[in-house]
Amino acid sequence: MVEPAVRGTEYVINAAAEAGTVRRVVFTSSIGAVTMDPKRGPDVVVDESCWSDLDYCKETRNWYCYGKAVAEQAAWEAARRRGVELVVVNPVLVIGPLLQPTVNASVAHILKYLDGSASKFANAVQAYVDVRDVAAAHLLVFESPSASGHRFLCAESVLHREGVVRILAKLFPEYPVPTRCSDEKNPRKQPYKMSNQKLRDLGLEFRPVSQSLYETVKCLQEKGHLPVLAAEKTEEAAEEAAAEVQGGIAIRA
Repeated sequence: MVEPAVRGTEYVINAAAEAGTVRRVVFTSSIGAVTMDPKRGPDVVVDESCWSDLDYCKETRNWYCYGKAVAEQAAWEAARRRGVELVVVNPVLVIGPLLQPTVNASVAHILKYLDGSASKFANAVQAYVDVRDVAAAHLLVFESPSASGHRFLCAESVLHREGVVRILAKLFPEYPVPTRCSDEKNPRKQPYKMSNQKLRDLGLEFRPVSQSLYETVKCLQEKGHLPVLAAEKTEEAAEEAAAEVQGGIAIRA
């Protein structure tokens, strides 16, 4: 996983440099390159200056985050060495309407809370963003002169899994959305703080996570991955659902 990610990244940067016609490379990294740091305090705002701790990733055998971090580091090093203008977007877990007919890993995370395959939700937190906002972020950083040489965190909200299932249950009460946590012994994990200010400064207006969840489920229904059991709530209910979420953080600064 790690070597192909690093070598593939270097190939792209080298190809851009050798082409001589590439104005800027926009590299899609991941939140996995940012947040895996056990030494980060609960009051620290996660922003573009944060990097995952590679030793911690290796100790916990989190090769996904390790691979994302070293691949991004390789991109920055190769860009400096070859004189290529580089911008990096670091998306969090991406939800929203699917283009492809199959269910990807990110949307499977939502589907399992609706199709009965998950009877409980995890005591965990996750940051979310809409796929259309991720696409818009790439276009913005490509076109903005001030974006050169910078990273951009792409996230709308950080929610505990309980917040996610509450929104889903509010919008789609006909599905067997779990109401119990798999870990009732330990305190609920608290959503961490994260900044999306840099993308907002470029003019990106993020869709609320409740809207993204609503449209994710509608897409799953339309593509036949989820049966339509009854009339769902209106889109206006998404705002009500978001207002009822406890423990979620809508990222604004």
